[in-house]
Amino acid sequence: MIYISIVEGNPHLRSLLGWHLQQSGYITHQYSTIQQARTNLVNNPPTLMIVDSDLPDGDGVEFCRWLSKSTQALILILSAKTGEKDVVKGLKAGADDYIKKPFGMPEFLARVESLLRRFRVNNAPLVLDFGDLKIDLVQRRVEYRKTFIDLTPQEFSLLYVLSQAQGTPLSRTELLRRAWPEAIENQRTIDTHVLSLRKKIEIDPRQPNLIQTVRNVGYRFNLELLHQDNSQNLPQEPNYHSKQYQDQDNNHHHNPRSTMTRERLMAR
Repeated sequence: MIYISIVEGNPHLRSLLGWHLQQSGYITHQYSTIQQARTNLVNNPPTLMIVDSDLPDGDGVEFCRWLSKSTQALILILSAKTGEKDVVKGLKAGADDYIKKPFGMPEFLARVESLLRRFRVNNAPLVLDFGDLKIDLVQRRVEYRKTFIDLTPQEFSLLYVLSQAQGTPLSRTELLRRAWPEAIENQRTIDTHVLSLRKKIEIDPRQPNLIQTVRNVGYRFNLELLHQDNSQNLPQEPNYHSKQYQDQDNNHHHNPRSTMTRERLMAR
């Protein structure tokens, strides 16, 4: 099922777009502000985000920049800004397509269908599987040791960025740039969110092993720990020198039938 989120400040246009998309068989969620859209991203993760470039509570293009880093959703910008520089800026911010206002409904629906064909052909992995840790990019849910962890949108984005680094330490500045939707200079914001994230996914938050502090750098995601946990869950090779197997071997010597069975197995 395809879910499409419409973030448009004009209520008439928002309703019109939603109606036509629903008639085409899509499930839609409609929002008038960036804040509404961000709040509902976790519960209603979309396949496609349709975003107006000029929204009541912020710059739609900057919101697209955050979306491209924080979600797997396709992004279609709607904009009254028709200059070449505006189009280039929107595409460089992470948009997959850009429609200039005013536009006709047939063109709009055709562009939506074109984007969704790309999604069906080039669909990226929907779940990042690290063994004991699974990050669902569609539902924006995290499962750790077979338990679902309730994360805020910002905690989810932070965990996603750390996991994508594949164990490479990231500075606080880099984490702010990749995981935060707006420019923030206070690097202690990262420390606060790391602390709250550790309380939810670390066995002992006072001695964290999964999200490690790297002195004078920042933080890293400990993939080795997850690999180690997986290896501990694998079936162990039997120890043929253990007392259990020695006792079984002695019993075979006293049981001709067991000895015969063992010899047949060894001959295979």
